[in-house]
Amino acid sequence: MTASAFRVLSVIPPMTQLNTPYPSTAYLTGFLRSRGIEAEQTDLALALVLRLFTPAGLDAIRERALALPERRRSASVHAFLDDFARHRRAIAPTIAFLQGRDSTLAHRIAARELLPEGPRFAALEQYGHLTGDDGEDGGGDPLGWAFGALGTNDRARHIATLFLDDLADVVRDAVDERFAFVRYGESLASSQPTFEPLAQALAAPPTLVDDLLRELALNAVARANPQLVLLSVPFPGAVYGALRIAQAIKSRWPALPIALGGGYVNTELRELKEARLFHFVDYVTLDAGERPLLALIEHLQGRRSAQRLVRTFLRDAGSGTVKYLNLAEPDVPFEDVGTPTWDGLPLHDYLSLLDMLNPMHRLWSDGRWNKLTVAHGCYWKKCSFCDVGLDYIGRYETAAASTLVDRIERIVDETGQTGFHFVDEAAPPKALKALAEELLRRDLAISWWGNIRFEKTFTPQLSQLLADSGCIAMSGGLEVASDRLLALMKKGVTVDQVARVTKGFSDAGILVHAYLMYGFPTQTVQDTVDALEYVRQLFLNGCIQSGFFHRFSCTVHSPVGLDPKAYGIELVPLPPVSFAKNDIGFIDPTGVDHDALGIGLRKALYNYMHGSGLDEDVRAWFEHLAHPVPRPTVKKQRIARALAQREAA
Repeated sequence: MTASAFRVLSVIPPMTQLNTPYPSTAYLTGFLRSRGIEAEQTDLALALVLRLFTPAGLDAIRERALALPERRRSASVHAFLDDFARHRRAIAPTIAFLQGRDSTLAHRIAARELLPEGPRFAALEQYGHLTGDDGEDGGGDPLGWAFGALGTNDRARHIATLFLDDLADVVRDAVDERFAFVRYGESLASSQPTFEPLAQALAAPPTLVDDLLRELALNAVARANPQLVLLSVPFPGAVYGALRIAQAIKSRWPALPIALGGGYVNTELRELKEARLFHFVDYVTLDAGERPLLALIEHLQGRRSAQRLVRTFLRDAGSGTVKYLNLAEPDVPFEDVGTPTWDGLPLHDYLSLLDMLNPMHRLWSDGRWNKLTVAHGCYWKKCSFCDVGLDYIGRYETAAASTLVDRIERIVDETGQTGFHFVDEAAPPKALKALAEELLRRDLAISWWGNIRFEKTFTPQLSQLLADSGCIAMSGGLEVASDRLLALMKKGVTVDQVARVTKGFSDAGILVHAYLMYGFPTQTVQDTVDALEYVRQLFLNGCIQSGFFHRFSCTVHSPVGLDPKAYGIELVPLPPVSFAKNDIGFIDPTGVDHDALGIGLRKALYNYMHGSGLDEDVRAWFEHLAHPVPRPTVKKQRIARALAQREAA
């Protein structure tokens, strides 16, 4: 059998994104085709949602909701049942509108005439409170601050997104408690030391969601007729769906090989010992998939023994135990991985959702972006909270700007779409400069955004060059806005430097999103209050437009997890682990209740992103606490002075 006769099907399981395909299968499909292998791909996350949210799907959901005792029906379920006819009538046109197929429907949706409104629509009244507009008596407009007299299409997409969110809550409450957009059954897989929770869920009677997913999986495999199925699981919230797909395939084609890989596997299953996983899949591969896949295909063709597999777990037929096989072979250079392809994916069926009105924040769910990588790994790879020793961070490789722009041109030709999201851990400034210059040299008009470190190399001049080449937004990690903690994190930046870099982007018309963190080892209440004051000033001075606070999580592969004493903490011993191993608990001697502080941080950030509360004392966001928090030690003009120093320089 020749390589060209071998057929591979790559599958995106539920749930990932709904506005654009998760890029892993596009990367693998493009690579395999460049090596003469017949490769197809399918997005069963999108397919599942498009089957569930139809008139027939809502009929099936209603049947299960009616079977619930009255006392177990949530507010979302009651609203769905009470106005079911309107839900059923509206679902198909709403999906078509979100797919961009029927823009004229925006007028009826925006007028709030077409769609029934469940509990999720309470969010609209929050906007009214932010602006002092109560939205009552027909004269108020709680969305007026965001969309004004125009913006009908965006207003309608936000309302339609709330409608879908209400329906997703009904599915969760009446059909399958694990269901959610993006995160589906996440708790079953995230840092689970044993396979038992997943084993029980997979052995339970199938839900409506399971039945639909089974049908979709069987149809996809029957169409492609592959000799190998690849399941890509980027997050814990995609593992249950992936294994339900594998379960369905094995029930029909028990001898069809299935391989599991992706970001979740690469971080959480590195010490895999659980043989029961191999009831569902045959192989589990680690890290960049190109070299392990080539070895696996050769093995399945009879041209390579199992002992010569690369970074691959399998179950030994004799002992029944899990074996890890890793013949030392060089990875495929980043320059040679080929161009991603979206061929075979229904690009016009994705849903352009608008769940967050902030113009920067919306990019993650709004619009179909061609996803591409500027460089493999991270050029900095020092941050103490990051998995710097793992391949996806630690192996840093670049490609020439001409190669990247060749890929961009081929992708635009294939998809007809010119929006790109560069999904690097931290795109290197030198590579971005070369990329921008090459885009301008070829007079190629695209829109792009990506993730960076807010380092001083990003001067106002470079920011303007990037904007001229099509850059519309940048995200980056500010983490804890504290110079002491930034130094402990080994971020290699200071708060003043971040202010100047982000202001340079903003002045060039590039939106800026800051990743923020709380609960880092030794972080005190004072540190948290001061960090929020810095964040307030960054918003006030137009440095950043969006942000997200996440709770610090210690992972076993990070410098903090590997050397906790250096960060002043003690790790909580893990139970015996045979399955997933990633997050690990720790004891911080400061004893701060970070969860309680997090409520205030998220509330403050939500308001800042909507332009509200920027003149308030940051302590006001912590009024829910039993004890008052200290006043900030940061001077109120700290960021303004840092920016003035840039101007003086």
